[in-house]
Amino acid sequence: MTDFRYLVVGGGMVADSAARGIREIDQDGSIGIISEDVDRPYARPALSKKLWTDPGFSWDDKVDLHTEETGATFLLGTVVTSIDRAAKTVTTSAGETYGYERLLLATGGKPRSLPGLSPSSRVLDYRSAADYRRLRELADSGAYVAVVGGSYIGTEIAAGIVQNGARVTLVTPDEVLGGHMFPAGLARSFHQRFVDHGVDLRSGRRVEQGTETGDGVSLTLDDGSVIEADAVVAGLGIEPQTQLAADAGLTVRDGIVVSSTLLTDDDSVFAAGDVAEYPDRILGTRRVEHVDNATQQGRQAGRNLADADETYDHTPMFYSNVFDTGYEAVGRVSTELHTLEDWQDPDTTGVVYYLDDDDTVRGVLLWNVSGKTDEARKVLADANALTREMLPGRITP
Repeated sequence: MTDFRYLVVGGGMVADSAARGIREIDQDGSIGIISEDVDRPYARPALSKKLWTDPGFSWDDKVDLHTEETGATFLLGTVVTSIDRAAKTVTTSAGETYGYERLLLATGGKPRSLPGLSPSSRVLDYRSAADYRRLRELADSGAYVAVVGGSYIGTEIAAGIVQNGARVTLVTPDEVLGGHMFPAGLARSFHQRFVDHGVDLRSGRRVEQGTETGDGVSLTLDDGSVIEADAVVAGLGIEPQTQLAADAGLTVRDGIVVSSTLLTDDDSVFAAGDVAEYPDRILGTRRVEHVDNATQQGRQAGRNLADADETYDHTPMFYSNVFDTGYEAVGRVSTELHTLEDWQDPDTTGVVYYLDDDDTVRGVLLWNVSGKTDEARKVLADANALTREMLPGRITP
């Protein structure tokens, strides 16, 4: 059995940031990273963003996080099946056992699948670098790709590959693309960008059944129409991988429940990233699936693994880039809330505030406005003291 002072289960951006956080405090303690992925930690957002839009964005310089600089030992392509908290060990599907003094669960999430379809070379859930490499092959060959899902991954992938030679159909349940997040006028403008770039939009539709054939994929939509494509990318979100923690007797709700220091019920076990349900100092208990949270929370978890005992007090932002448009946001961005729009240039540059029934701000969307996320956080922190009339002009481009 191999023992590590610090053991991380999960090999994404949380693992990289945690290893670096550990090294800020402990230069010598052994670090093990067990990952189901076959690649070392890499910058996952690049898979749907810069790798499609910037020819100079190289894997080695920009995407590989070079976590080996921390001296961590990597156990790639390896699945952890159980944790023995009393013995302080984890066991893999191959029957190997690894000991730890401190354990970090960074197991992330499992992509939701399309009905009737399993991942293959033509059915991509788009969670890994291997998925990117395969989709790049398809796009470079001018393949016809169906993208299912109108949120972050779906819209970014559709925009990226249509600009790289693929023929693209995007299926979204929104009647207008982005309608679940953006005010009506902004959603219409967002939708039109995709149409103008040649994306075939099937809006207000869901996939009822999929079938993989010898040379492609057939998708039947809920209106009875059929899409015959060379491949399909599913961008339907993830389910947090909490079963390992639950089986070990740790408290699980929407995610693995942790304290403000990212500690679970067990004082030797921490959790961070997509899988962690934590107390945000501004927004309350939440679980966040975005890169800013992965990197910041991962670093804090690493420091706390090495006995820093510090509160995670960062409220994360999220962002997206499609075609000539970029947006950043903090908090809850959903048209289930009321919206107040403050445009410098309508539907092009401005701020959208999302308010609950009491007119309290719960989210801030920055549309083509960069460098203002701290100001958005302050609006959320001061929300109880702000009236609707005080919001216009509060954040300026």
